[in-house]
Amino acid sequence: MPRASSFRCPTAVLLAGLLSAGLLVGHAQTKPRARDLGIPFTGTPGPFNAITDVKGVEVGHVTLIEGDGKLVVGKGPVRTGVTAVLPRGRASRDRVFAAWFTLNGNGEMTGTTWLRESGCLGTAVLVTNTHSVGVVRDALIEWNSKKGIPADYTGDYSLPVVAETYDGFLNDIDGFHVTKEHVFKVMDDARPGAVAEGNVGGGTGMVCHGFKGGIGTSSRVLGPKDGGYTVGVLVQANYGSRDQLTIAGVPVGKEIPDLMPKSGRPDEDQGSIIVVVATDAPLLPHQLDRVVKRVPLGIGIVGGRGGNSSGDIFVAFSTANPEVAKTSGTAALTMLANERMNPIFYATAQAVEEAIVNALVAAETMTGVNGNTVYALPHARLQEILKKYNRLAK
Repeated sequence: MPRASSFRCPTAVLLAGLLSAGLLVGHAQTKPRARDLGIPFTGTPGPFNAITDVKGVEVGHVTLIEGDGKLVVGKGPVRTGVTAVLPRGRASRDRVFAAWFTLNGNGEMTGTTWLRESGCLGTAVLVTNTHSVGVVRDALIEWNSKKGIPADYTGDYSLPVVAETYDGFLNDIDGFHVTKEHVFKVMDDARPGAVAEGNVGGGTGMVCHGFKGGIGTSSRVLGPKDGGYTVGVLVQANYGSRDQLTIAGVPVGKEIPDLMPKSGRPDEDQGSIIVVVATDAPLLPHQLDRVVKRVPLGIGIVGGRGGNSSGDIFVAFSTANPEVAKTSGTAALTMLANERMNPIFYATAQAVEEAIVNALVAAETMTGVNGNTVYALPHARLQEILKKYNRLAK
């Protein structure tokens, strides 16, 4: 069985040791991020520049890395995992208002029919590889049932939201290495604070614009005149052609035509991206529907075009309005005026853009099944290119 980890790592030295042992962290982020390289972005991030800047949100990763060499189905090599986003953390099982949107449907996100019907999300959002959606969904139901079904049960726990992207170029995807125990662990170990990015959790085996991709996160804090609300984003990036990759307005993909994975497939926008948006702004489901439809704008800035074989699926939720969970009487709700939505829209697109670039910057070169290799975005070359176009932050 592949080894898994979802614990905190306080130092880069310990991280290096865990990497060499095949164990990856679930929370701590010790690698440079996009802003550390001088990549300019619009907007003000929160303290962690992560989805966990939205109070109450917790994230966990379980990362599975085992074996090398020729693919033997059921034995590896294994390059996969699972990531969990808990809207109100492990201590709460209350619902939140939510909405979802698909730009292109060559992918899967379970539970969305009831989410749209009810306007609510009642469980964590989990992201994994394409062939593990079933086991992750079933395990999340079991995890919830073991916690005890509350008297005000509304059906949410039976219809959880689980999404996927395909990691079969690097991972023994038909080996079904993600188990229910991994789901239990990622739920039990989810935490607030810093979020690890790159080759972790569900993003372990993913490819983005022909470079190593995976998990990325970012946040934006609005100014006082706009309510001071926070918008946080987490992406599992596994999409895009190299030719279209754009960072800070610079055609980085065209400037780095080498270091391509030898997949035998054309350089097209293929794969998928899952995006989770969280906010503490008091938004009702119809407003969250408007917010989640702005996610593709951030993807487009980086070069995503919703290609034919890409599954681009997004979910957004608000942690405001605690009485959403009421099952009798009337609920006291607040709503941000529609005329004040623009800053939320802008923040969403900005955070999506930066989260994708953070995923690319954090990811490291990975070799998987049959020696297939996906290269990391080279930091020094990226900085030189940005400098060439006068886009490197001073």
